[in-house]
Amino acid sequence: MASPRLIATDLDGTALRSDGTISPRTAAAFALVEQAGAVLVFVTGRPPRWMGNVAGSVRHRGLAICANGALVYDLHAERIVESHLIDPAVLSEAVRRLRERIPGLTFSVEYEGGFAHESGFRLGGWDRGEVPGPHVGAATLISRPCAKLLAFHRTMNPDLLHLLVEEAVGDLLTATHSSGRALIEMSAQGVTKATALAALAREHLIGAEEVVAFGDMPNDLPMLDWAGTSYAVANAHRDVLAAVTHVTAANDDDGVAQVLEKLYG
Repeated sequence: MASPRLIATDLDGTALRSDGTISPRTAAAFALVEQAGAVLVFVTGRPPRWMGNVAGSVRHRGLAICANGALVYDLHAERIVESHLIDPAVLSEAVRRLRERIPGLTFSVEYEGGFAHESGFRLGGWDRGEVPGPHVGAATLISRPCAKLLAFHRTMNPDLLHLLVEEAVGDLLTATHSSGRALIEMSAQGVTKATALAALAREHLIGAEEVVAFGDMPNDLPMLDWAGTSYAVANAHRDVLAAVTHVTAANDDDGVAQVLEKLYG
């Protein structure tokens, strides 16, 4: 059986350890993919501003699909090369509906070059430890195109919140979640990890059957469904475990590396 021509992997909770680092074993496994002449693509909910440690692990080579498919980022040049943004008019209507139908939400947005948030928005792991984006009013928050709209609720179950958001704005935006807390991430309508990955694969004349993908959370489901072979790490969300063709060891046990070593070692 021929080795896969493209490896697509999520980062947080999948290829990265729980502390956000890349283990030496996983870094070495990424190098095996490159040495075999295959394409390695990081497909993440992270914004480009949080790709520095990952870029270093692959010597600043290749592309990353960021913000759940909204942004394609060149790791070598450290610049965005493609974007699929939410129009301000759509953003405004989505926020209006969500405030009306789900009390207690606060919002932030990821722009192409940074982010901003309302004063009540609770920052997550990506943004704690650095100077956070500015606190802005609602009108300023939604005044320009953005890659992602994020809605946070302090007490609600994440899966329930996702369903409510889908009911409210599913005709306007594509909603998902990935953090384990009640934080819903919304992209432009139809934009997912799968759409961006499929477009990148076409550019390399690679079919879905030649792709192996790894993930752990609901935002990975479109990508895992599209790829010819899909893996969940053992610590994955129950919906992901039910959807994939294979399960590997947990992220802290180098589950992705274990598979890559078998494929390319």
